[in-house]
Amino acid sequence: MRDAVVTARGDRIRWVELPGREPSRVYVHGLGATSPAYFAEAAVHPLLAGRRSLLIDLLGHGLSDRPAGFDYSLQAHADALAEALTAAGVSGAEVVAHSMGGSVAIVLAARHPRLVSRLVLIDANLDPIAPRPGAGGSSGIAAYTEEEFLAGGWEEVRDRVGAHWWSTMRLAGREALHRSAVHLVRGTEPSLRRLLMELSVPRTYLLPEADGPLPGAEELAVAGVAVIPVPDCGHNIMLDNPQGFAEATAAALAQGPVPAP
Repeated sequence: MRDAVVTARGDRIRWVELPGREPSRVYVHGLGATSPAYFAEAAVHPLLAGRRSLLIDLLGHGLSDRPAGFDYSLQAHADALAEALTAAGVSGAEVVAHSMGGSVAIVLAARHPRLVSRLVLIDANLDPIAPRPGAGGSSGIAAYTEEEFLAGGWEEVRDRVGAHWWSTMRLAGREALHRSAVHLVRGTEPSLRRLLMELSVPRTYLLPEADGPLPGAEELAVAGVAVIPVPDCGHNIMLDNPQGFAEATAAALAQGPVPAP
């Protein structure tokens, strides 16, 4: 396990690192998750192995510190991640990022372009979402005020999301979980979709085939974003279909930039 101080208060981001060739490959988890649990199988898959790989946990999640005073906006997550990558000597990384991690990765590439050479986004959030009481995931968490969530709303979320997700969600700081969800559903200005379209690095967006066409896929394609459906999976593509995920990701990392008209 490696770590780096990423805030003025001394808070640390931690990651599991696999040795290999440069450029580095950085794996970033989603809300309430942890990268070693979600990406270990993918990082050592024969189609993806051999690169220096950082399975990194965002601040407030997994192995990393959980400061209650951090605001956990997408921008703050991206800046903290940039501090960790800089401390690790990473530049021009291939970033493979799931769900909220994909949203953070878009902001990272926009704010710290020297750190990112290409993006593979896995069913990432691109648009604002309305908070929805009783829903699972970010929209349900964001429907609580922070006071409500800390006072017991987190227990209702625990019971809704189920044992699998809760096994990693329970590692997240409760302030981190709530604030991250609030900022995720709120999105950014300009929007995450717009930021993604304006990036110049090669970009691929993976989604479950069963979800049907990605809204706005044509516009993304015009901007040079490859949108690739993966069969036999749900939101957690790398866990549900490891072989399909490895094939799609390896193909995305091997290709050159997708030309925009």
